[in-house]
Amino acid sequence: MSKTPSQAFIALGSNLENPISQIQQAFDELKQLPGTRLISHSSLYKSAPVGRLDQPDFINAVALIETHLAPHELLNALLAIEHRHGRVRESLNAPRTLDLDILLYDALQYHDAGLTLPHPRMWQRAFVLRPLIEIAPDCHIPGHGHIASLLTACNEQKLEQIKA
Repeated sequence: MSKTPSQAFIALGSNLENPISQIQQAFDELKQLPGTRLISHSSLYKSAPVGRLDQPDFINAVALIETHLAPHELLNALLAIEHRHGRVRESLNAPRTLDLDILLYDALQYHDAGLTLPHPRMWQRAFVLRPLIEIAPDCHIPGHGHIASLLTACNEQKLEQIKA
């Protein structure tokens, strides 16, 4: 674990087995990660699937955490949460009980076989940018720009905020 806490934004998505409950439970599990504090999270949003269209709509959100976990430690912790929720990786863009992705980790730009930061394609997805701008309106995605400008380019993507 690192000595100085880092800020990380986590994307949450689900379209199987009561997706709203899956996301709400995942918020609680983020609070329980070692050396980690949940700072805030967005509202829930309903979005159409991307890539593979023959599946239910998704429920999406973004959380901001402060963590002492290094990026790969955080990734492993998120994969463990997905596993506890019954996540099965059958194929690319397949339906899922829970998907947790590190979007940003401080301003780190990094790539290896298991992790790319910032998360690839996040800057092209309204279901990431809209919840992100809700909790971090001044956010900048390294290598891509300010999220408000990026969100404007995604206006054609339908997204519905879920009222609590």
